[in-house]
Amino acid sequence: MSAPRLEIDLGKIYHNARTLVERLARRGISVTGVTKATLGSAEIAATLLRAGVKSLGDSRIENIEALRLARIDAAMTLIRSPMLSQVERVVRHADVSFNTEMEVIKSLSLAAQKADCVHAVVLMVELGDLREGIPPNELIDCVRQTCALPHIRFKGIGTNLACRSGVSPDAENMAVLSGLADAIEATLGLKVEIVSGGNSANIAWALGDTDSGRINDLRLGESILLGCETLYRQPIEGLHSDAITLVAEVIEARTKPSLPSGTLAQTAFGEAPPVKDRGLVRQSILAIGQQDIDPCGLHAPTGIKIMGASSDHLILESDSEKLMAVGTEVTFQLNYSALVRAMTSPFVAQRIKPVLAPRQKERALLPQQSR
Repeated sequence: MSAPRLEIDLGKIYHNARTLVERLARRGISVTGVTKATLGSAEIAATLLRAGVKSLGDSRIENIEALRLARIDAAMTLIRSPMLSQVERVVRHADVSFNTEMEVIKSLSLAAQKADCVHAVVLMVELGDLREGIPPNELIDCVRQTCALPHIRFKGIGTNLACRSGVSPDAENMAVLSGLADAIEATLGLKVEIVSGGNSANIAWALGDTDSGRINDLRLGESILLGCETLYRQPIEGLHSDAITLVAEVIEARTKPSLPSGTLAQTAFGEAPPVKDRGLVRQSILAIGQQDIDPCGLHAPTGIKIMGASSDHLILESDSEKLMAVGTEVTFQLNYSALVRAMTSPFVAQRIKPVLAPRQKERALLPQQSR
């Protein structure tokens, strides 16, 4: 099989998604499965839907278009504010979009009118993380303006935390969002259908002891794909953290000095070169680099240390007495940063392991007959 490659276990992704869907359902919260890290993978999207996610969300209209082309039958939400240059594509392919600017919503209204359709809008609220969001004191006026536009349906409100500034979702800011939903209904006489509390950073709050209030939706990607929450990247109990792994191949294995020789300047990516002399080391070079992955987001096997990377080379050192043979494949676990870059690299292949049907699972557990 070609390397480098991502090994994608749909069975483990299904388990992670199903487990979170069931746990959150007990709190009255449904799951929007986020596909942006998978480059709009139809196989992964279909797995999420089979696991019970309510809808699919993506930040790129190109990925939503790819899912439509693959005949994925689901409600789809553009979870980044639409670009003015793409409003026609948005109303044609996305059922819902997240918005913060009235200029954009007015353009969506005109585009939906031309397309003879109704486009639903969720208004995003700023609650402290300082990425996208309408200030809470401006929200009711924005809802009023949105509802006055033809071919636009106000669907609800949402917020995003922990992405830019690392602000944690907690009982206080989630209560503010719930209170805003109540205020909209009381002031304008509208039904706030969806209150989207955030992303995988909300897991600890959502599964804790506090009242979930009006929050009835979370947008989950990393927690499903990598089995961890995103505030401290801790594993979520009962989930697989190796549903997606990266495999890369050794193209050189030699014993080399640890200290470079000659006059030192910047590395290829403007970093300071290593200067500590550790004697001779067992070094391996793998055929993958910064163009394909985030080296800081790789978790190497025990006994192997990642020393650096250039565009196309990943440098490892091994504690083993023997050098790894050229052609050896090394498997890494990834964090979100490394996963996103690997998924979008045309030079990283994918091998997808399907979800086993119940009878196939039973057969897989049977002892192998001798031949």
